[in-house]
Amino acid sequence: MATPDDLFAKLAELGLAVATREHAPVLTVEEMMAVTGDLPGAHTKNLFLRDGKKTFFLVTLRHDQPLDLKALRGVIGARGGLSFASAEALDEHLGVKSGAVSPFAALNDAGGAVRVCLEEALMRAATINLHPLTNDRTTAIAPADLVRFLAATGHEPLTFSLEAAA
Repeated sequence: MATPDDLFAKLAELGLAVATREHAPVLTVEEMMAVTGDLPGAHTKNLFLRDGKKTFFLVTLRHDQPLDLKALRGVIGARGGLSFASAEALDEHLGVKSGAVSPFAALNDAGGAVRVCLEEALMRAATINLHPLTNDRTTAIAPADLVRFLAATGHEPLTFSLEAAA
């Protein structure tokens, strides 16, 4: 599985500009905001989910966006109920631990088993703050550059709007 250094090398290879801050490890949005809340750009929460057909979804949205899994199911095309995927599935498909989940982990999904879903409002921010495969750093990237990175990993993200589901 890729390391943060592998990720930064891939971003550099693609010519994508990022800025990274090191900080104490964080496991929750609250902990993250305590150490990175002063950073400009959108802060995120990232969910690794699976549906009733065992399709995996990596969902990234604004850190303060309320989430209704039932409404989300319809806008991302999940079949059956949505639930959190196991830690084993997270490690197998994305190669990261809980607390370090972000779209950057698509680098480890060589088989394309995970559908990356990005909230529309998040994609309108000037920059998006994400964990770079570890929860002791936060990396800022422009939304268009994130999409370029995902394309280079073989992932075409689904952009969704929870407002459309309301």
